[in-house]
Amino acid sequence: MDANLRFWRAEGQSFFQRCLLWADALDPLLLLKSSNEIKRTRLLIQVNEKTISEPIQNNQVFWTASSVHPDTDKIIPVLFRPPAFMPITLPLVIVSSVQRQAKHSFFWQFVFHTYTTAFTLINGNGTPKAEEYSLQQKQIFLGLGAVSYSSCVGALPLTFLNRYKLKNSLMQLVVRKLLPAPLFGLTSAFTVAMVRSPEFDNGIEVMDRNGKVVGVSKKAGEKAVMETALSRAVLFGTTFFLPEVLMYCVQRARLVMKPRALGPVRMFVVMSVLAGMLPVSFSMFPQCGEIKRADLEPEILSSTEETEFFYNRGI
Repeated sequence: MDANLRFWRAEGQSFFQRCLLWADALDPLLLLKSSNEIKRTRLLIQVNEKTISEPIQNNQVFWTASSVHPDTDKIIPVLFRPPAFMPITLPLVIVSSVQRQAKHSFFWQFVFHTYTTAFTLINGNGTPKAEEYSLQQKQIFLGLGAVSYSSCVGALPLTFLNRYKLKNSLMQLVVRKLLPAPLFGLTSAFTVAMVRSPEFDNGIEVMDRNGKVVGVSKKAGEKAVMETALSRAVLFGTTFFLPEVLMYCVQRARLVMKPRALGPVRMFVVMSVLAGMLPVSFSMFPQCGEIKRADLEPEILSSTEETEFFYNRGI
């Protein structure tokens, strides 16, 4: 079992523990660590496994937990490391939420879903086995299709609103305030499921409690993808819904008297919600996922007597 997975398995037993760990691992300052520094720290952890079994005393473990892929052992590109997720998605979320024209909405949602889909692909489980070229080609095709479809679905309400000039207050409320949250939540989950579909088509590696790979399971792959899709839906569904509720309360209570100040206040609220929800959504399910013996395929069970198995869920 990879050192990062051992770390998450040892330290991330409860939701609260995982949330605290992710709050540290998502520190944008970790993006400043050089590749050589990450490699040296990674080697140190692999050589001395005591480092990951003791209580956290320094940030060295986080350098690798947020910078190295646990399946491929490769350093993740800077823009797609977990600490970069919020700085990049925050402006895209803000811009996407204030669009009034369908074509502008489509463009910004396309950019948003392109980044989140690439992030999902790079940080997914790295063990699906297939011909390398055909697998990469399939993932790119599925990713582009999912991004295009999600962007069209997201811009569709504004298209109808502008095309048929629906100006009554109820339609404006529904399309501009209520629909974005469920649409962004569902489309974000959809892109995750599509781009990572090879994981439940081909299966992912499962390990016993000692870290030995015992087989490749499609059921574990399906579980990993569904958990990640659900966490992404909660992340962006809440990020688009909660600021609308909070801004309504702010305006209703007249906490902000100047209309010009509403824009900066809204940006601050969105940033706060996204910053709070990011470690929460990443912590919903264990990074080192667990699957019971009864849920695995018979061909895997025939080769071992273990009752509990583990896998890399991905992000």
